[in-house]
Order: sequence, then C-alpha cells, then structure tokens
Amino acid sequence: MNPMLNFLLALTAVLAATANAGGPIYDTDGDVIIGGTYYVLPRIWGAAGGGLNLASRGDNQCPLFVGQEPSEVNKGIPVRFSNWRSRVRFVPESVNLNIKMDVRATVCVQSTYWWVTAAESHFRTMFVTAGRKPEHGEDSANSFFQIKKIGDNLSGYKIAFCPEDKDCINVGIKVDRSGVRRLVLSSTPFEVVFEKATYTSSKTMSIV
Repeated sequence: MNPMLNFLLALTAVLAATANAGGPIYDTDGDVIIGGTYYVLPRIWGAAGGGLNLASRGDNQCPLFVGQEPSEVNKGIPVRFSNWRSRVRFVPESVNLNIKMDVRATVCVQSTYWWVTAAESHFRTMFVTAGRKPEHGEDSANSFFQIKKIGDNLSGYKIAFCPEDKDCINVGIKVDRSGVRRLVLSSTPFEVVFEKATYTSSKTMSIV
C-alpha cells in the first residue's frame, strides 16, 4: 500500500479518536490534567468539608467506602485517573474512565479503584466503594465514572457514575448516622475542583 495512504489512514484514525474525546480537565492552577495525582476538594471552600478519604462502615472493617474529610483543612487522599478509551494524552471530560485512590496500602489489602455497590439496607443507597482493579474483558460497568464541567467555571466539576456511557447519575455526599460523610449516587452533585498533589504514591491511608 502507498506509504502516503498509510499515513493518511493513521492520521484519520487519530483525529477521529480525538474528536470523540471530551475537552481536557483543568486543575486549580489552570493546567490541563495529563497524569499524576490530584486532591478532590469541594468547589466552595468552608463548611462543605475537605478532601476524600477511605472509611469502613459499621462494625465491618472491609470493604472500604470512599468518604470525605469533615474538616476543610484536610485534603485527604488524592486520586489517579486511568483507562479512558479516547487516544488523547489529557484526562478528558465526559468520557468513561476509572478513578483510584492513590494510597500505598489499606487494612483490607486490596486495590482502591472506585466501584458502585448497593448498601445492605431497606433504602438501597448506592455507595462508592474501594475495590479491585477492573480487568479487561470482565463486566466492569460499575467502575466507570465521568468528570463533567459545571457551567462556565473553568475548574469547577462534578463526578458522575456512567455504567454504560449513558444515563449518568451524579456522585454526591451522604452523612450517615455517625456523622461520617460518604460518596453516594445522588440527585445533588458533589461539586469539586482538582488540586495537584505534591508527593508520589506514599500517602498513609486516612480512615474514619
């Protein structure tokens, strides 16, 4: 085949993949998020609490649930983004991807990728829990999330659960009877910003 034709076909494939991707996500410094770790913090600073952590529930130490620090001065544990299908280097908006808590070890001796699971209760609240790394070829629909821009705010976003790349549901905050703040599926989104973390994968886990 003609080398020029090969080049044009490859270029067309790359451009098509890029066109299908959302725009880039920006951090609080106005920089495009390409890789690394980021604190997920409330968009409005103050009584809305702090960054994210991992918390057990009730008398069961495991599994761990993704929660929020009660104090705005605590940035908690940062996250990493991975596994978006579009061939772009930056973390894209409104595209299915995986989110992982960037922590060295947990008491449950497991990975800390975000999954959605139903609580064992009458109300069947859908919580965000920490679980295994999604493997290629398995049914990992419950591990896909999307980051969506809030209005015209450059750095303001919300996170949504998108199991089939459609019918997305907002990720919000629920305060349980013990006062622990947890990430759940909700009609009210948890509005967030992403701030660069300044260390490399050595954070000690924070458990509520």
